[in-house]
Amino acid sequence: MPERPQVETTTKAAKATKATKKAAAPRRQARGERRIAQLLAAAASVFCRTGYAAASTNAIAREAEVSPGTLYQFFPNKEAIAIELGGQLLRRAHEMHGQAFLPENLDRPLPELLDAVLDPVIAFNCENPAFWALMHGSGIPGITQEHEELHSGLLTRVQGILRSFRPDGAPDELTHVSNMILGIFKASLDLILASEGAERAAYVAELKTVLLRYLEPMVTAPRAH
Repeated sequence: MPERPQVETTTKAAKATKATKKAAAPRRQARGERRIAQLLAAAASVFCRTGYAAASTNAIAREAEVSPGTLYQFFPNKEAIAIELGGQLLRRAHEMHGQAFLPENLDRPLPELLDAVLDPVIAFNCENPAFWALMHGSGIPGITQEHEELHSGLLTRVQGILRSFRPDGAPDELTHVSNMILGIFKASLDLILASEGAERAAYVAELKTVLLRYLEPMVTAPRAH
């Protein structure tokens, strides 16, 4: 019986220690999430500056101002970083496409329709240049496959818009036109991303002019609703 107070004290200390560890867990998790975000931001900068192939974990660690050992606590290699960053960007790209291709945009005149669709897509790529670098330069199977699926979905959305203008259009024709639109857009995006300020705005305006003149003769048919 005399030893009971000591047992109770030990039990209370154990409970206090457990509670302290439990309270510290969310803080450690939050610090880990901030570190991961820091490393991904650094990787995005390095991938944009040097390209994926020439990037290294040491360069990413330097950009993040951490040691290589700290980086390896979260990512085993460069590919793992690219996959995580690419996955995040692809999810955001899917969300952006949903916002750009809203059904109500189909009721707009062609110039306004081009603005409504192109502006958010261009803005996303300008704000996330690592997306372009990874999707077209990493060669990582997982990223390549997901990007192909994104491209396929985008092609389907463009075909849907064309079909609303040309309800009687042949499927092959709509596919060819949709592929041409995406080809024009991608070629123009290279110029847009490589420029800034007024020059970038000029290339955006030229892209819209090209697509407007290309599509105007095709949108004279009644729309399907």
